[in-house]
Amino acid sequence: MLTGFWYRALPADKLRGKRLAKTTLLEVPLVIGRDSNGRVFALQDACPHRGMPLSCGRLHGQELECSYHGWRFDAQSGQCRLIPSLVEGQNLRVERIFAGSYACQEQDSFIWVFVPDPGPRGAGFTRREEPEGSAPRVATFGERYRTAYLSAELPGSIDHGIIGLMDPAHGPFVHQAWWWRTGHSIHEKQKQFEPIPNGFRMSAHKPSSNSAPYKLLKIYSDADSITTTIDFVLPNLRRETIRAGKYWFSSLTTVTPITRDRSRIDVVACWNIFRWFPFGTRLLKFVFAKFVEQDRRTMARQAEGLKHGPHLMLIDDADRPAKWYFGLKSAYLEARRTGGELRHPLEGPVVLKWRS
Repeated sequence: MLTGFWYRALPADKLRGKRLAKTTLLEVPLVIGRDSNGRVFALQDACPHRGMPLSCGRLHGQELECSYHGWRFDAQSGQCRLIPSLVEGQNLRVERIFAGSYACQEQDSFIWVFVPDPGPRGAGFTRREEPEGSAPRVATFGERYRTAYLSAELPGSIDHGIIGLMDPAHGPFVHQAWWWRTGHSIHEKQKQFEPIPNGFRMSAHKPSSNSAPYKLLKIYSDADSITTTIDFVLPNLRRETIRAGKYWFSSLTTVTPITRDRSRIDVVACWNIFRWFPFGTRLLKFVFAKFVEQDRRTMARQAEGLKHGPHLMLIDDADRPAKWYFGLKSAYLEARRTGGELRHPLEGPVVLKWRS
């Protein structure tokens, strides 16, 4: 599980009023909420005093109070503000005590949390590490568009979740539907890939001719061409952009590690295609839900097989993106260890062929 990145923590609509929400990222328990100014915050869900979950506490303006002994912490910085049990003459420097605090941003219907590299074991909590950049955003190409999101937990590790996300060959077998495609529509495909910073891109290409929605889009948009671009970027981001003249569809999908054997897929989409259609958002969420449920069910079945530790293999060309992912992950960890530059496993553009 890679640290030093932004991760989606939970949908923003889970936070209402003074309500506190619990979640877990990379096996770190977190409490997330909004202070009296409406700003989101994320703290480790354990009081540094005696380990009581801070999610059991209460919000007082911009401070979070532990339910065990009433210690209060600044919601944004995690700095201790009050220890009620102290009496005069007990010179404990309260301001030097911190609950674990994490940089937190609200973006595109989700709360994002920056998970830094862990400190030395037993070092305790100090001021948090601030990220260099902001949380990722879904790409948009105009001011008027609709948006929707979907989340689902996956019973598998982050690695299997991600290589399933970028797998180009499973579609006809996992995502069969009369309105999408069938197992009889398999044909050979050829796509160009190219390296991008911390990731790789399936270069702009015509969408699959065996997909019913793309056929409908071609008629609706009356565009000279329709192109699809798909990016994967560490640690877990899949961006897809479809352009058809003045119409577009964009999505940002993530697979987030909760624990070593459990993850979560989150999809946010924006579009101006069929924006006038009264049930467009519901229809798109229905399609999303079908796809995600099919992936979730497949991963649940796969998890049963993986319990027995079978020997696994990756083949060319269909599994080459999975090989690049593992190569990128190893290169990132090596660069962090040595302080050098990331050695990209993809040296230049390459064409892959497979049947799906």
